Amino acid sequence: MNTLATPVASRPAPTAPLGQTRGQLNGILFVALFAAAVTQLAALPFIANLGLSPLIVGIVGGAIYGNALRDGMPESWASGVNFSARKLLRIAVAFFGLRVSLQEIAQVGLPGLTVSVLVVVSTLAIGTWAGMKLMKLDRDTALLTAAGSAICGAAAVLAFESTLQSEPHKSAMAVGSVVLFGTLSMFLYPLALHLGWLHLDTLGVGLFFGGTIHEVAQVVGAASNVSPEATHIATIVKMTRVMLLVPVLLVIGMWVNRSRNNAQTDGSGTKRKLAIPWFALGFLALVIVNSLHVLPGSATHTLNTLDTFALTMAMTALGIETRIAQIRQAGPRALVTGAIVYAWLIGGGLAITMGVERLLG
Repeated sequence: MNTLATPVASRPAPTAPLGQTRGQLNGILFVALFAAAVTQLAALPFIANLGLSPLIVGIVGGAIYGNALRDGMPESWASGVNFSARKLLRIAVAFFGLRVSLQEIAQVGLPGLTVSVLVVVSTLAIGTWAGMKLMKLDRDTALLTAAGSAICGAAAVLAFESTLQSEPHKSAMAVGSVVLFGTLSMFLYPLALHLGWLHLDTLGVGLFFGGTIHEVAQVVGAASNVSPEATHIATIVKMTRVMLLVPVLLVIGMWVNRSRNNAQTDGSGTKRKLAIPWFALGFLALVIVNSLHVLPGSATHTLNTLDTFALTMAMTALGIETRIAQIRQAGPRALVTGAIVYAWLIGGGLAITMGVERLLG
């Protein structure tokens, strides 16, 4: 008796992974084109004069698109947007280290380092406490708001967002605080100085402006209304604060890891390994590379330009993933937290500056 073997059904071609890859690449390309448009928009004089970097314009433009026109983007592109907001972000933060050199930090010496450390540590502590205890914000929103004010504005928010693995709308609220109070500083600080309300010499102006204003561009914008010498000192002090991003991220990473272990969020009762923010170590490595002058100046400039674009892509992607309805839930409380931190930066930062200059200047 002959038996006929049942023919095996032909398997469909593995087109799904290929389609997913194509969708992700399309999403990344979409974010890149969006970021290119944002970069051109940020270069317009009336925006540039406000000290609004492409990063900030990117998250605002992305949020507008994400809430008004999000149905116009194919669902398959979402993985590319997520890649830009997560993995590309880590790479871009690491390359931010090429903007800092140990030689520049040495120029302001112990006074600049002391002001930077005291401002960063105190602002993080006060901002996190005020956000969580007074305003009843969740830990991530409070930390992101404090970090944006304490270290380097939107870039710090991005770095902390990656370490905390928080939701995009929390980063958007923190960036909103940076935009509002950092822009306010650009006008208030020089005005207060010219009206005689701030009794500071050139070193004091550099320490105070660089030690307490949020964004690098905002520091330059404010200090340029005083003198070139003050601008130089303020910029270096600001970059010293940027350097502190590495140790702060490592400490925050350990704290977050311990909190998760105590809560046993994985449900298994076993401790999780410490999630070291490797991009922070990459940041430090590139600071050293920049300090050793291994790369030609033209190469460093090109890499910094590309890095700014990558950070703009990450911010734009975060904006696209942000939903206004989520911001409304904690918006006023986050804004008040930012105001409390800003009041500390002005009052406490001025006291720290005057004390350090008296002792070490």
